[in-house]
Amino acid sequence: MCRRLMRTWCGVFAALLGIVAGAYAADPAVIRIGVLQYGTVSWELEVMKQQGFAEREGVRIEVVPLAQKDAANVALQGGAVDLIVNDWIWVARQRAEGRDFAFVPYSRAVGGIMVRPDANVRAFADLRGQRLGVAGGALDKSWLLLRAYARKTVGEDAATLVKPDFGAPPLLNALMLKGELPAVMNFWHFSARLRAAGMRELLSLDEVLKGLGVDGELPMIGWVFRDDWAAKNRAAFEGFLRAGAQARRHMQTSDAVWEELRPLTRAEDDATLAALRDGFRAGIPGEDVAQAERTARRVFAILAQEGGAELVGAATALPAGTFWRVGAPR
Repeated sequence: MCRRLMRTWCGVFAALLGIVAGAYAADPAVIRIGVLQYGTVSWELEVMKQQGFAEREGVRIEVVPLAQKDAANVALQGGAVDLIVNDWIWVARQRAEGRDFAFVPYSRAVGGIMVRPDANVRAFADLRGQRLGVAGGALDKSWLLLRAYARKTVGEDAATLVKPDFGAPPLLNALMLKGELPAVMNFWHFSARLRAAGMRELLSLDEVLKGLGVDGELPMIGWVFRDDWAAKNRAAFEGFLRAGAQARRHMQTSDAVWEELRPLTRAEDDATLAALRDGFRAGIPGEDVAQAERTARRVFAILAQEGGAELVGAATALPAGTFWRVGAPR
């Protein structure tokens, strides 16, 4: 009898241990993501959660709202978040200074130059002497590439060819719609809104790169994180990346999901929603990270020449390890 009872209690105890162990194993890995309040990355994160892509990968996303790009950088450097979205140029500068940040491509969507239909501008050279609104500051990557493009194609630095007005993206859009600016170089989602309002794209970043002799896809922004964090949380991080890829495929093929995202996009009308949807889809990068890194090396050399140490710091070339490869040893 005692032995039978002992076997019974052992069986019960083992079953309880299995249940507890299973519960712990089922606990999702938490990834803290710093997200700018006006950023488009929140759209993809929402789809990952809505469709259960993250959950099926065993990942729980914790969004940390941030007000400014600099705040995102500080939050990552201070360990308040695990991931942010930034460009590989910032990562390259950090690595050159001995900090182990890395980059995984997220989007190749970067705004180009939009012009008013009544501005009588058919080619870039037609902007000579006119005001050009530029989002960000004098070290904005798109502006620096435009300066190099202008010298190569028109024979004059864009800084003297046009009259640059640096400003915040919403302000530049408002000034253009009022007719106070004939042309604007803005971030892609602001350019999409201008397109929906009847403005016309004069020059895209792809065309700028081709004019500089650079071929190949170039994702400018991506997920940024510390090497050691990715190494310690490789399974969760790679699960997160798979969930993101599934979300982007869903956003690429489903129009219905964009209706669900309408409140988050703040699209004022159907034309704006369609422009944002099409712009996002056009920015989805390919999966050839090695090719993207090769293109980035060429573009880095141009940006280093244009922006100097103020932009790239001590880096003289794209530091090794800037682009993180899934499954590759670090």
